[in-house]
Amino acid sequence: MIPLAYKLREMNNNIIIGSGKEHLSLFQNELTGLSYIDFPGFRPGYSRFLPQYLSLLFKTPGLLYHIILEHFRLKSIIREHAIDIVVSDNRFGLWNNKVTSVYVTHMPLIPLPKLLRFLEPFGVFLHRLIIKKYTHCFIPDLPGDLNLSGRLSHGIKLPDNVRYIGILSKFNFPEQSLNENPSKFHHNTVILSGPEPQREILKQKLVTLFKDKEPITVILEGKPGKKVEIVRTGNIVLYSHLSTFRMKEMIKGSVNIITRSGYTTIMELVSLNCTALLIPTPGQTEQEYLAEYLSDKRLFYSISQNEIKTGISLGSDKAVWSDEIIRQSSILLTEALKELLEKHHKKD
Repeated sequence: MIPLAYKLREMNNNIIIGSGKEHLSLFQNELTGLSYIDFPGFRPGYSRFLPQYLSLLFKTPGLLYHIILEHFRLKSIIREHAIDIVVSDNRFGLWNNKVTSVYVTHMPLIPLPKLLRFLEPFGVFLHRLIIKKYTHCFIPDLPGDLNLSGRLSHGIKLPDNVRYIGILSKFNFPEQSLNENPSKFHHNTVILSGPEPQREILKQKLVTLFKDKEPITVILEGKPGKKVEIVRTGNIVLYSHLSTFRMKEMIKGSVNIITRSGYTTIMELVSLNCTALLIPTPGQTEQEYLAEYLSDKRLFYSISQNEIKTGISLGSDKAVWSDEIIRQSSILLTEALKELLEKHHKKD
């Protein structure tokens, strides 16, 4: 959402950000001078013991209730703030027939475990019905063989309102230009993301593993707030959060990078010409698939969380990505947003 908001603001649109309180501080730090609304999405959470797909299955009634609730709340927000266009990230209820609506997702196909894979076509069918409720659906990826999401958004029948918009990264904007000599000290970087308890479980495993080892390991906890908290224990330095500029410096200056295989993180690393060791969140089938897919393509490398024991074999964070990824992404995003705004003005 951050790079989309940047681009739309660049195109002279007035932006209002709606999110839960846990994300509002992130948006306020990254996108200053905008209006902000407390408009939380569904928070499924994770279990320490159950796979995510089972945890979600048990929470389906709560999800359906939240979809209905947010759909009706959106109506009052549109009236109150005179909103013309609504852009939402994987939120099933944020369509409205009176305004232009955009649904953003990188996975029209939601991957299931092997034993349940026969149900995936039914999931694609249901997701297609949701996508058709919106004016547009944006997929942050490239349409051809050069892509990052694999079967999550390729090789399946997509509605006519779907547009590939290229990879999105908050690091691609001019105001985030990087110094020629990023972070001068020798270090590895760990990027934490996702909900608890799995975020903390991974952190503790990596702290135990690297606290007495060289080089220094920097852990970016991804907990935005008004103040940056820094804690040092042994050879571990933990930052509660960093600005986009400082985070970019830290990543680019890394010897090695370790991260979850969340799609946003993957796009941002590609935009920085970096690879990483991917450790998917246990039971989160999307992350498990992406880690396997990108590892098989030799774009990243991966291990499971259970394999973190006495040591990790780290490769190099240096990657050689095709310039076509960034070039095509810029073209696709500009074309999609121009089409969106032109159709909206014609609708008016």
